This record gives sequence, C-alpha cells and structure tokens, in this order.
Amino acid sequence: MKTRLTILLIVAGIGGAGAAHAASVQHGRAIAATNCGGCHSVDRTGASPNPKAPPFRTLGQSYPVEDLEESLAEGIVTGHRKMPQFQFSSADVQDLIAFLKDLQPGRAAGPAASH
Repeated sequence: MKTRLTILLIVAGIGGAGAAHAASVQHGRAIAATNCGGCHSVDRTGASPNPKAPPFRTLGQSYPVEDLEESLAEGIVTGHRKMPQFQFSSADVQDLIAFLKDLQPGRAAGPAASH
C-alpha cells in the first residue's frame, strides 16, 4: 500500500511539472507573438512577416537559445532601427526561453504548435 501511494505521488508530481512547463511555454509563446510576431515567425512553419527577420524556430541553428537569457533580461539592443529595444522580467525571460527551446526543430510538436 505504501509503495502504491509513493508511486501515485511521484506520478502526480511529474504531471504537475509537465503542466507547469506547458504553461510556461504557452506564456512564452504569447510574449513572442505580442512583442516579436510582427516581424518574426513564432510558429513551427511559415515565413516571417518581415523577410529579413529570421523565424524563431531557426534561432537554435546559430547558437543555443539559452544564450539569449542575459540579453532578454538586460535589454536587447539591435543594429537596426526598426527593431525596438526589449527588456523582460526574469519570469518572462524563463518562459520565453522555454518557448524558444520547445520551438526548435527536432522537438515534438507540443504547446508551441502553430495555432
């Protein structure tokens, strides 16, 4: 009986962690869509609205998306005028990174799937 209870608690914990991750990815997607979707594709397929803006699903081809954490927290400053400067809270940065990691090719279509 004690073993069954332990297994049940472990499974419940895993399910809770999965739901929390899915919520984080969804919130990160909302941040990306609101702040970046006007220029960048934030979906698993499709071109970016601005042909010069790389789709977010390709960012991992250039560098680990985790490398963006500091820039997102301190404020992204770009070399071109049309991209505004962004600065996010640490919670928003974590959610945005979770979304970007989930979006990269080779990941199963999960919460970041195109809507």
